[in-house]
Amino acid sequence: MSDSERMKMEAGQWYNCLDPELDALRRRAREAVHQHNTLPPAERGQAAPALQALFRAVPENFTIEAPFHCSYGMNIALGENVYMNAGCTILDSAPVRIGRGSMLGPVVQIYCAVHANDPALRRTGLELAKPVTIGADVWIGGGAILLPGVTIGDAAIVGAGAVVTKDVPAGATVVGNPARRLGR
Repeated sequence: MSDSERMKMEAGQWYNCLDPELDALRRRAREAVHQHNTLPPAERGQAAPALQALFRAVPENFTIEAPFHCSYGMNIALGENVYMNAGCTILDSAPVRIGRGSMLGPVVQIYCAVHANDPALRRTGLELAKPVTIGADVWIGGGAILLPGVTIGDAAIVGAGAVVTKDVPAGATVVGNPARRLGR
């Protein structure tokens, strides 16, 4: 018996994102995201109950402002006191870990999927998932984009609008597109 597309995705292998099982998981996430984005703030709390139930790990204290979007939710793990401002998107086809005390500005985007270069293969839904890891006490400015496979070290700063294509060392500040380190 061959591995399921979900098993391939979780193993970091090429998989078909159009698979019915993966589509059902994304539908479940859309329902949870909808609940989060439409509940009155007093009822939603830190995050809608359905959204919290999706996540791999949620701490006692964290905040996800609405609107928010994720593709699966099941791959997201949050540390204590994480704050995500309005409009954040996490396309979590691979694990996304956000360390304690980290703050994401508005409209931060985190992408895990890498698509095939060949357009014929892209049309078939072939993709690869790479994890994104954000250390503790990281500040990610509004509109920043983190690409598949990057790691942001503890206490790093990602400037607003930066496009992070490579790992960011602990304590570093990066800005621009592609993101480059300021100072040394």
